Amino acid sequence: MRPTAARTALVAGAAGALVLTGGAVASAETEVSPPSTFTSAFTAMATPDMVVNSDGEPTPGTAGASGTFTYRINADLEVICYDISVQGITPPYESPAKTATHIHEAGAGESGPPRIAFPNPEDDGSGTLVSSGCLEGPFTTGVAPEGTDTGEGFTLAEIEANPSAFFTDTHTAANPAGAVRGQLTEIPVGGVETGAGGTAVDSSSSAVLPAVAGLGALAAAGAVVLRRRATTEN
Repeated sequence: MRPTAARTALVAGAAGALVLTGGAVASAETEVSPPSTFTSAFTAMATPDMVVNSDGEPTPGTAGASGTFTYRINADLEVICYDISVQGITPPYESPAKTATHIHEAGAGESGPPRIAFPNPEDDGSGTLVSSGCLEGPFTTGVAPEGTDTGEGFTLAEIEANPSAFFTDTHTAANPAGAVRGQLTEIPVGGVETGAGGTAVDSSSSAVLPAVAGLGALAAAGAVVLRRRATTEN
């Protein structure tokens, strides 16, 4: 496992407190097609009042802005699919990481390091900023406060184990600590109509189920079709 100090390094947009891994840092993750199944899914309703700075002090983001961040995970394949929609913020983006849109590791009201960096949302022509796709690890963020990239060694199973210990956000030049932020919440599953022509199985099932064919259906239904991961009792 990674040293505790590396896992708890605070990174929340304060460039002066970070050592970057260099302007030529390559992206470790790879853009991939969605897998046929997922092991979990999460969402976050991001608002400006949730933002804190690198010292954990409330630092409101862009007034009136909001965002919906939805993630589907296949932890066995180390793939995360993202569907991000943000309203009311104005680029340019700004972050010491290689992008300005992240999943960080920290609880509500706390600051913590980015673990995954996503492509920044872009205007879809209506004024809404959107970003969607799938990334396959290993992940890098481009920041290394202790000489090790904050994404190194991170696995998606860590989100599944404790989603409330992670938040997602995006940073702009006007609000470098974060324009909006929201804690991850697991999307309910278990006998709930998915809106994609099927029904999610009971939580005790280990059946392999198909992926939802679009996050719009997932968000509308409040559920996702999952493949339950096998667990091993120690």
